[in-house]
Amino acid sequence: MISNIKIKKINKDIASIIIDEPKTYNSLSFKNLSDLIKVFKKLDNDKNIKVIIIEGSGKGFSAGHNLKELRELKKRAKYQKLFSLCSKLMLQIVEGRKPVIAKVHGAAFAAGCQLVASCDLAYSTSDAMFATPGVNIGLFCSTPMVAVSRKVNRKRTMKMLLTGESINASYAKEIGLINDHFSKLKLNKEILKVAKTISSKSKLTIKIGKQTFYKQLKISQRKAYAYTSKMMTVNMMAMDAREGISAFLDKRTPKWKHK
Repeated sequence: MISNIKIKKINKDIASIIIDEPKTYNSLSFKNLSDLIKVFKKLDNDKNIKVIIIEGSGKGFSAGHNLKELRELKKRAKYQKLFSLCSKLMLQIVEGRKPVIAKVHGAAFAAGCQLVASCDLAYSTSDAMFATPGVNIGLFCSTPMVAVSRKVNRKRTMKMLLTGESINASYAKEIGLINDHFSKLKLNKEILKVAKTISSKSKLTIKIGKQTFYKQLKISQRKAYAYTSKMMTVNMMAMDAREGISAFLDKRTPKWKHK
């Protein structure tokens, strides 16, 4: 069966995942979710790839779940399976070893907005729009709010959820849903600049850092300091930390063992 999820290698370090189903506005259907999970796992295990970019084809990023598919499911078990599969994708992104950057244009609505919020970094075109509009069709965006509420403060998240109103890129940046927005002509260049900067770092250091970042968010401040002190010690014992410190002191470019 043909997949709507494509992989494009930008260079030896950076790969882009493209949701290529513009006829459904890159919906997160059963098949697309399953294929996205497989592709993310594949790239996470690819020793050469250091940064992953995700984007959508056609008019926009993703409108979320396929409503025609939702209407046809009927059974409780099928709904549970779909929403659990979507959650599995978001956790794969957060718990994966590689930094993931969302490249957004057009609309990122509902589970599409959830996908943006789940990524480590997010950049959009200046005319992009974001929303959790489930309330408009009688289906509260409960799973999308898990990711959004971890990036945006409660009052602003609740306004998006309760009104279903869309927000523009400028406001999305202001509230922390995205890092920045650019013109259509500049977006690709700016994302590649960030991706190349990240890919120039030690792969081991980035992996340790990403995993530590998300884990420390879940625990108390006291426990977080104990945990991060332990992880910094693990990091310090690695060859790349010693090489990086020596390179800085010697005023030279580091030669990472974990490239």
